[in-house]
Amino acid sequence: MPLMAGAEPYRHEAGQVGVLLCHGFTGTPQSLRPWAEYLAAHGLSVSLPRQPGHGTTWQEMNRTRWEDWYSELEKAFQDLRGRCPEVFVAGLSLGGCMALRLAQVHGEAIRGVVAVNPSIANDVPLLRIAPVLRWFVRSVPGVANDVKKEGVTELAYTRTPVAAASTLPRLWSLVQAELEKVTQPLLVYHSTDDHVVKPTSVAIIRRILPNTQIEELSDSYHVATLDNDADTIFAGSLDFIRTHASVPLQRD
Repeated sequence: MPLMAGAEPYRHEAGQVGVLLCHGFTGTPQSLRPWAEYLAAHGLSVSLPRQPGHGTTWQEMNRTRWEDWYSELEKAFQDLRGRCPEVFVAGLSLGGCMALRLAQVHGEAIRGVVAVNPSIANDVPLLRIAPVLRWFVRSVPGVANDVKKEGVTELAYTRTPVAAASTLPRLWSLVQAELEKVTQPLLVYHSTDDHVVKPTSVAIIRRILPNTQIEELSDSYHVATLDNDADTIFAGSLDFIRTHASVPLQRD
């Protein structure tokens, strides 16, 4: 299946500290590529995989489920861990949820987590009936490109594949139920004006993990990694990694 131009995965080998970046639902590595390149330029090894069903067609994505996307991230994590003594995970939207799941599963093998507008709650009424709707409707309008900055476009599907989306509630329930297992340092960026993910997810994180460092973003919508606050995210995540890594970055 041909890839959309710009949807390619990204990988950079550098120092002993690695970062796994996880893109969001119906998105592509493009939404995190500037972040990945920034971290790579500051001496980190970076892995930004393309999750199955993404970056091709929404019809193909309808043949995948959350376990497929997580499995790809799991493989990327194991590969990065084999090359780097210390690994951090980070993600946008559902990618933030996946990053939290990796932290729950791998414990001390993950040094810290950065989540940008993480989605861990079923706050979309339509998704509550998605397991039934999938038998009658193949797709609904997409949620991509929620970006405030003029001239910036997120590379993502304009349609949301319903069968794929119907698997999300199981993931959200699992991550919420085991959220207390996230004992690693956690940095969350939250756009105060987000048209995709409601404040519910961050509220749950605040309640269950009260020591979480939460930074508010006032000049970005959902895809904040491509928006006006992107530089704040990039620099802040680098400082977070420097603070919690026990081995030095390759270069500054």
